[in-house]
Amino acid sequence: MGLLLAVLVLLLPGVSGLPFYNGFYYSNGRNPGNNGHGHGEGLFSGVKLVVETPEETLFTYRGASVTLPCRYRHEPALASPRPVRVKWWKQLENGAPEQDVLVAIGPKHRSFGDYRGRVHLRRDEERDVSLEIRDLRLEDYGRYRCEVIDGLEDQSGLVELELRGVVFPYQPPRGRYRLNFHEAQQACEEQDAVVASFEQLFRAWEEGLDWCNAGWLQDASVQYPITLPRQPCGGLGLAPGVRSYGPRHRRLHRYDVFCFAAALRGQVYYLEHPKKLTLAEATEACREDGAQIAKVGQLFAAWKFRGLDRCDAGWLADGSVRYPVAHPRPHCGPPEAGVRSFGFPDPHAASYGVYCYRPR
Repeated sequence: MGLLLAVLVLLLPGVSGLPFYNGFYYSNGRNPGNNGHGHGEGLFSGVKLVVETPEETLFTYRGASVTLPCRYRHEPALASPRPVRVKWWKQLENGAPEQDVLVAIGPKHRSFGDYRGRVHLRRDEERDVSLEIRDLRLEDYGRYRCEVIDGLEDQSGLVELELRGVVFPYQPPRGRYRLNFHEAQQACEEQDAVVASFEQLFRAWEEGLDWCNAGWLQDASVQYPITLPRQPCGGLGLAPGVRSYGPRHRRLHRYDVFCFAAALRGQVYYLEHPKKLTLAEATEACREDGAQIAKVGQLFAAWKFRGLDRCDAGWLADGSVRYPVAHPRPHCGPPEAGVRSFGFPDPHAASYGVYCYRPR
């Protein structure tokens, strides 16, 4: 079959530019009969190729391993199996080119980029081409396409992967609306987070997130979630929802950002210390305790998934002062659970404690 395909490529006009990488053939064709989730199917030489993937979103945790299910079959069934090519790739936001993850022909496979050494095909059963990803990272969430290529026919199915995490609004020490899109990406990364997607922000809004400042999202749109309509936030006449400014210029326009932090494998804790600390002293105190000063994303994740509850304000790595409240009570801020913020006080003032993070 491989020899026949090579001969066809040489003989057919206009196909000399087909891309080959280390012997793996990449097909960029999309069959109109495939609607993404569920399964795709097509007919070639009287045999229908069917690819099946789950319709439901898969949820997992940062640092874990996960299997993205994908199986294929022929209708009618073939008397003897024939080799197929398998390609897994990830869809990116905002119309960007897809990201190659893995390609395989028989026992041979190749992985790409940051997925090298972390992905392989499960192959537990015949026609099972599920993808296993180890040591999941923040940027691994998203939509993955499993494509099976049988001769000149290809079919694909979509798998959506989501990490358990928490969305939080972020503005830098310089104040409100100071970040262009690229600076927003860097700001989230510095807080052990990534820029949130619309789906993540919408889910956070459904869980009660209410924030009047507009912030960047992963697709370079600017939006903000409102659960309690009020005059400064679009007016009293608008229903609750996620307000949108639409796409903005990535370099020229400036807003805050909504970050997404995944559940932690390490521990965030308030360091018991005999005196109040400056920011520099707080950083050193965590180091002496065998840890590091916590980042904003780490504090939010500990509050969300570990139930971290402390009424003491403490320094964080970005120079802000915050404290997490899982169980609201008198003399501990507003009546809602959340992470309270004191903003960015004078870093030289010995006025606060510190939250530390110890990786596992």
